[in-house]
Amino acid sequence: MKFYTKKRRSPTITIVSLIDILAILLIFFIVTTTFRKQEPALQIKLPESKTAEKAVGQKEPLILDVKSEKEITLDNKKITIETLGPELQKMIAAHPERPVAMRADRSAPFGVIVKVMDSLKEAGVKNIPTFTEPSKKP
Repeated sequence: MKFYTKKRRSPTITIVSLIDILAILLIFFIVTTTFRKQEPALQIKLPESKTAEKAVGQKEPLILDVKSEKEITLDNKKITIETLGPELQKMIAAHPERPVAMRADRSAPFGVIVKVMDSLKEAGVKNIPTFTEPSKKP
């Protein structure tokens, strides 16, 4: 006696569904990725501060990076101490809503910092927030 056996189909994976899922995941990761801001060209070791507070709700500041007398950048553009005052006046006139913030290296000579502060006062900048690292407690 012969019994009729039903042939089993081999299981198949529908590629179209997998491509749809892959496309959705790709879109999700692209949308949720945080984009990095362009970092300055100078490697600066910020000084530590125990009493520093985070600034909240301010617009993106014009960042003044000071590493040494020959390594000064304003908004990622190399400048000298002599041209710092006029250049700041131009940038403040162009963007009066943006504050100016200074990021000075901990090994920057104090004399250079004083010259930079003088240039800032000449440009009409009265209050300069500075970037620091939080103090590392042992």
